[in-house]
Amino acid sequence: MPARFELFVARRYLKAKRKQAVISVITVISVLGVAAGVMSLVVALAINNGFRNTLQRNLLGATADVTILEKEPGYGIENWRELTGRLRQAPRVTSAAPSLYGAVFLSGPLQSEGAVLKGVEISGGADRGLLRQLKAGSVEGLRDTAGLPGIILGAKLAEKTGMRLRSIVTVISPQGNLTPVGPWPKTERFRVAGIFESGFYDIDSAWAYTSLAAAQRLLGLEDVVNALELKIDDIYQAPAVARAAERIAGPKLGATTWMEQNRQIFNALRMEKAVTWVTIGLIVLVAALNILITLVMMVMEKYRDIAVLMSMGARREQIRRIFMFQGVLIGAVGTLIGLGAGYTLSFLADRHRWIRLDESVYALSFVPFEPRWLDGVWIAAAALLVSFLATLYPARNAARIPPAEALRYE
Repeated sequence: MPARFELFVARRYLKAKRKQAVISVITVISVLGVAAGVMSLVVALAINNGFRNTLQRNLLGATADVTILEKEPGYGIENWRELTGRLRQAPRVTSAAPSLYGAVFLSGPLQSEGAVLKGVEISGGADRGLLRQLKAGSVEGLRDTAGLPGIILGAKLAEKTGMRLRSIVTVISPQGNLTPVGPWPKTERFRVAGIFESGFYDIDSAWAYTSLAAAQRLLGLEDVVNALELKIDDIYQAPAVARAAERIAGPKLGATTWMEQNRQIFNALRMEKAVTWVTIGLIVLVAALNILITLVMMVMEKYRDIAVLMSMGARREQIRRIFMFQGVLIGAVGTLIGLGAGYTLSFLADRHRWIRLDESVYALSFVPFEPRWLDGVWIAAAALLVSFLATLYPARNAARIPPAEALRYE
């Protein structure tokens, strides 16, 4: 009941028309300042989450959770079949597949482009990762058809070279065959069996898939691979799985995780998130200063009213809470407006892709927005806390007004 009295008076003070219009203007500015800070934080964190989650999905679709590699460059992993079977039995491992990577050149009708050729097993897990994101064709097309092995190109790579589905592309391997005069590039023709699109420009513009046998033949290798790729049931357990995989693989092989491979990208996003909190948080601090100024001026305006309330029996704690409620109400209204505007803008911007990007620079074609409700809770709590702290000084001054002195000359 006492709190209702204090809240009632605080609301009346905020809604009442004042002789000093400047106080009302500052109050509105305080509300808008809090709203702008909260909205900016919601939108900025939604962008950060969008970039992080989109990049993580795209990268995990293209790369393995844990990858087994040679510690020192060598001929390749020869006992890959036996080792793959043992790794599939490891805890948390859902699949294990051999891969063979090599740098090649693709000669198409429009132009030639460098590419990363990845050889995969067609049966037993070949239809995973990026091969699940085919725009055209099928994984089965990787098998030799009419004497030509199949190849699956990234959408941007196919666009740059002018290749289409079922067209013939010439692939050149620089390492090729070893001759008496040195390495001689090896050339082989492939039929385009499919086109994939991951949404990640660096991959769509430079990657191509073929069967493991075709890749070994083109790169001039025998029955070897240079990577064993593991998928696990919990991507955040990758370091523990990597340690277990290293013990299985032996001393000549090492394991790396998706976190280590993409550390620079995620560290940059983490730093950007911290800078966002600091820089945009300054907007909320400015709004808090406006709240403090508003309450200080209101205490001066309501000097006589405070004295009357105290002479009628209002305690100093009640007077203090009246002005605390005023500041918190200003912060709460601004926070609600900011949350509503921030989440609405984030939803519309993501749905309609308002902000377009240059894929060759940012790897994505648009800015993704992914607001999280938990971020809204922390932002609201921080805004209300700052608003509350701004009320302490003016509320204490209001409670220290001596009623007799204030009413002496009235």
